[in-house]
Amino acid sequence: MSDLREAAMTSKAWPFEEARRLLKRYEKAPPEKGYVLFETGYGPSGLPHIGTFGEVARTTMIRRAFEVISDIPTKLICFSDDLDGMRKVPGNVPNPDMLREHLQRPLTDVPDPFGTHDSFGAHNNAMLNRFLDTFGFEYEFISSTEFYRTGRFDEVLLRAAERYDAVMAVMLKSLRDERRETYSIFLPIHPDTGRVLYVPMKNVDAAKGEITFDDETGREITLPVTGGNVKLQWKPDFGARWAALDVDFEMYGKDHSTNTPIYDGICEILGGRKPEHFTYELFLDANGQKISKTTGNGVSIDEWLTYASTESLSYFMYLKPKTAKRMHFDVIPKAVDEYHQQLRAYPTQDVTQQANNPVWHIHSGDVPASQMVVPFSMLLNLASAAGAEDTETMWGFIKRYAPDASPETHADLDQAAGFAVRYYNDFVKPTKTFRAPDIKERDAIEDLAARLEAHDGPTDDETLQTLVFAVGKDHGFDPLRDWFKALYEVLLGQSQGPRFGGFIALYGVDETVSLIRKALAHELA
Repeated sequence: MSDLREAAMTSKAWPFEEARRLLKRYEKAPPEKGYVLFETGYGPSGLPHIGTFGEVARTTMIRRAFEVISDIPTKLICFSDDLDGMRKVPGNVPNPDMLREHLQRPLTDVPDPFGTHDSFGAHNNAMLNRFLDTFGFEYEFISSTEFYRTGRFDEVLLRAAERYDAVMAVMLKSLRDERRETYSIFLPIHPDTGRVLYVPMKNVDAAKGEITFDDETGREITLPVTGGNVKLQWKPDFGARWAALDVDFEMYGKDHSTNTPIYDGICEILGGRKPEHFTYELFLDANGQKISKTTGNGVSIDEWLTYASTESLSYFMYLKPKTAKRMHFDVIPKAVDEYHQQLRAYPTQDVTQQANNPVWHIHSGDVPASQMVVPFSMLLNLASAAGAEDTETMWGFIKRYAPDASPETHADLDQAAGFAVRYYNDFVKPTKTFRAPDIKERDAIEDLAARLEAHDGPTDDETLQTLVFAVGKDHGFDPLRDWFKALYEVLLGQSQGPRFGGFIALYGVDETVSLIRKALAHELA
């Protein structure tokens, strides 16, 4: 056994814990299909969003962890529920009037309002594939429409007709009384209008594999359950898909957790083996409310990637998936800096520590070196103090601090400098509030300026931090964090910031003295 595999078998990193649980599924014999199947689902009624990224990223982390501890091949399927009827017209598409006449038709039968694909479903599927490909995910795409209409689902659909009463019994327990009266696991697709119908069944003929129902006009219609003539309601579809594909692992949000017994029960009734599950907590916005793609609160993929790298987002997704987390713009700088801290630690760690390091899971073991010689939080404060509007201004300071660095040799630092300028101008600058120092703070800050002007020793982070520390101590600040808080509020217009010695080293001693003079002359406040 390799050192990594040995470490992975005891690692407390959650992807390895989930991988070991999945491995127990096949401790007696490998899967007959020849591989372990991971699945993620996607509703293509709208654009891919940050939850889609999180689900695929986290599933991929578990998949890669499994591949370390087992030689069984793996596959990841991304399943699009594009046979679902279009329940409402999205508010962010062109030609909404054209779409209204196609309500309740399968998304793959609705014309594409953008005019670029054969259908609205095909358009959104193409966006999903492009979205996943952008992030380098390895997956197989399956369209629900194709799955139903090409017969790949027929065997399980016939079994659902045969075991209709048993599946209905599972569902009826979860429904309100008024819903039970009209509920059916089968949703016929009207042969004339093409609409997905929510109607009760008059008869389910297991021998013929047919259903009989009345449409909205009272006309009696009989359809085969095979060939894409009907689809399953979404909860039965979940379990039936697991049975049809022999899915081994699927994760979903906490809002699905109460449905797990339903999904599992239907899967087993239809002859499948329920998969292993992983339920993750939902993301919250700045006010602690659940993030919703409908209301648009929280942070979108595009918004995160405007201010930080994909890897920082993956790092945020890795952290404590079983804990609800605020996902707002103010979490981005911390995620960036923590990600690079883990990158820097990785080469110094033994194999056990590396297996527990988030960056192993973000990069599937192929971990790059960090070139961020300046933390993102420091870049933000540099942008603030320098009033930077572009990366060229930032590099003027960075080059002095790190002479060997350049945009060509430190691509991630160059990218981060651009992100910092954007983030500063959009989020920090509008909220900056400078204040004047009190008498004690003014004396200390004047003393700091005098000592910096007189300083003729090294100008590295630690030396300058020691100097700043000494000033605060000499002026009786206790605790010393009150001294640093005063520096941040008076000089930078914010209540917290970087190690101040590092900031001086980056911004420059003379420039910091000038900044102090401006603050004391009330040119900032």
